[in-house]
Amino acid sequence: MNVSRQLVAPLSRRRFAGLLGAGFAAAALPPSSPAAAEPTVGPDLGTVIRLSSNENPYGPSPAVYDALRAAFGRAWRYPDEAEQALVEDLARLHGVAPDHVLLGNGSGEILQLAAAAFTGPGRPAVLADPAFEAVARYARTKGAEVVRVPLTADHRHDLEKMLTVTRFTGLLYVCNPNNPTGTVTSGLGDAPPRLPSGAVLLVDEAYHHYAAEGAAGDGYTSALPLLARHPNLLVTRTFSKIFGLAGLRLGYAVARPETIDRLRYHQTLDAVNGQAIAAARAALQDTGHLESCRRRNQEIRTWVAAELAARGFTSLPSQANFLMTDLRRDVQPVIDALRTRGVEVGRRFPALPTYLRVTVGTRPQMESFLRALAAVLAT
Repeated sequence: MNVSRQLVAPLSRRRFAGLLGAGFAAAALPPSSPAAAEPTVGPDLGTVIRLSSNENPYGPSPAVYDALRAAFGRAWRYPDEAEQALVEDLARLHGVAPDHVLLGNGSGEILQLAAAAFTGPGRPAVLADPAFEAVARYARTKGAEVVRVPLTADHRHDLEKMLTVTRFTGLLYVCNPNNPTGTVTSGLGDAPPRLPSGAVLLVDEAYHHYAAEGAAGDGYTSALPLLARHPNLLVTRTFSKIFGLAGLRLGYAVARPETIDRLRYHQTLDAVNGQAIAAARAALQDTGHLESCRRRNQEIRTWVAAELAARGFTSLPSQANFLMTDLRRDVQPVIDALRTRGVEVGRRFPALPTYLRVTVGTRPQMESFLRALAAVLAT
């Protein structure tokens, strides 16, 4: 049997309609065949299906578990040598010198360091609305103004307007692909916007590995190749998403050495633990696992979007591991009702109050999501 074709087999209108009826439990989808079954990841975390945090439901590479077991034998040592080894791995991967790379306790720490280094009174943080909000939170703690610029009509960053809202920008934050919309902002890989003097452009590429570059990626290109020509560019990546290491907390920055030094000035010593470093080095080597996760995510994302479209619900063109779908009603009651049925989805975003964000999980998880959604909408 062709597993790929089975993975994206459509949920028929009749079967979906059956779920809307009083007896939708009896109309539940048949279980996946053993050939298409997804691996069990980790211990039983309860009956709640969590589709709210954009985690990789397939977990890390099997090689990561071996690396973690070996790393425990070195738990008594500070991870200085291991940290340098990972920095050198990443430098080779991105074609830069090691002094262009800084590890962080998740890419969230890198965002916090950037806010500490580049924002403050008279140095605002400028970001899209909606976008990942960590930078805004950290900038406020520095006494900085936070300027939000609505997305364009096609739900992308309005870079031109973001640059004109203030002449004293400290930090211009671009999440690409964007969280929560999954959309991409094209052009960053060709030429970044011209920044005000002293400003820093931070491009958050947490979902880079899920995006298809070039024409297939709706114009997406990484900003990393621009580092050689643009000194005020800072790019962040994470091991929390496609690499499946969210619980270990590891991310990194790539930038010019002078920018890295300004970030490091605000960083706690030994912020990254040895187990996370060992896991990351192993994860980088298993490109087959990464590609498998990317492929399955794309197939299931396409399938779920099609099922929702068949019921008249339009999803934004996502290049990430989540979908944002317009339910044409305030989504907070839907979110609450889904939770009572054991399915957690993303929170309500005030800028897009009728859009529901759902992480793309495994096929069985998304079948459960569709059943729960059908039941909620029926009531």
